Amino acid sequence: MQTPRTEFAQALKAIATERGLDANVIIDTIKQAIIAAYRRDAKERGEETEEMDFDVEINPINGEAKVFAWPLEKPEAKKDVTPPGFGRIAAQTAKQVIHQKIREAEKGAIMADFSDRIGSLISGMILRFDGPNVRVDIGRTEAIMPAEERIPNERLTANQRQTFLLKAIEETLKGKELILSRADPLFVEKLFAREVPEIASGSVSIKTIAREAGIRTKIAVTSTQSGVDPVGSCVGQKGVRVQAVTNELGGERVDLIPYSEDVKELIAGALSPAENLVVTLDKENMIAKVKAPEDQLSMAIGKDGQNVRLAAKLTGWRIEVEALPVKGVKKVKKETEEKEEVKEEKVKKEPKAKKAKKEVKEEVKEKEEKQEEIVPEVTEEVKTDEAK
Repeated sequence: MQTPRTEFAQALKAIATERGLDANVIIDTIKQAIIAAYRRDAKERGEETEEMDFDVEINPINGEAKVFAWPLEKPEAKKDVTPPGFGRIAAQTAKQVIHQKIREAEKGAIMADFSDRIGSLISGMILRFDGPNVRVDIGRTEAIMPAEERIPNERLTANQRQTFLLKAIEETLKGKELILSRADPLFVEKLFAREVPEIASGSVSIKTIAREAGIRTKIAVTSTQSGVDPVGSCVGQKGVRVQAVTNELGGERVDLIPYSEDVKELIAGALSPAENLVVTLDKENMIAKVKAPEDQLSMAIGKDGQNVRLAAKLTGWRIEVEALPVKGVKKVKKETEEKEEVKEEKVKKEPKAKKAKKEVKEEVKEKEEKQEEIVPEVTEEVKTDEAK
């Protein structure tokens, strides 16, 4: 038998279709609302309803409602207590309650839908700011991004569309709330899974990740398939894949390093871009002592200790960095010092050489002068002999 197209039936069907709810859920909601309205009406008339139990029968075709009551634990004493004209009064009194119940049922259905999507990326538009918190429209409902889940140096504006991580569903004073995040390390991991097919397929996996939101992230990746370069896959041709992630993060720097079971190699890689590091492990205290060449020391530590701090988070080891003289520096320094000494010695010897040269010249000159004095005397003697 076909259900008559009455106003009540059509309204019921429209609400069920629009809200995505089962018609029986709406009927149950209306029953609860009518019972609440009857109790309120009976209280105003001075009737006692605390020791009574109630039920409502609703005709799904015309919406006519009848209220039945009986003393607690005596269902056999059930009787019809519907007051005259109660249908109109009940409808008006229960209107707000019905709307509230429908909203709660709708929200419950939405929460059940989104509970399967926790830990995944979701797109939304920023609606407004509740102090430091951000309200986001994610389609069927609103979600909230708390202050601690925001990227600290990121500027957001109303009507701006962004990608978020659906982090959790939390019970609050206002009921269940969807919690979004852009600061969680998992957000970066999911962005790479979206941009890198090898991660989505499982041939490349992210082993560990350490992040200081808005500033820098370090990721250790490994390959589960031979012939696949994990770092190269994440970087992409001409860096297009890692650049897409960086752009989504507002310019946040991302360091990709190959994961290694060798802790020394992993720690040395985690301290990149510093090179030529010497790592010594204190396994008992989980301390790694790293010696870096003098020209690599500042890179190993990073600005305000950021690089070594993230490397410690990534590896789970406490890392202590100290300087190691660059190979050959002492030798070069020694050679330089020797050259300087030779130069100084040469400068010191130079005046003595000049003095000796001058003395030689003077001695030669004296000899020449003596020679000239001897020659005239000899000439005179020759002339004298000739005269004789």
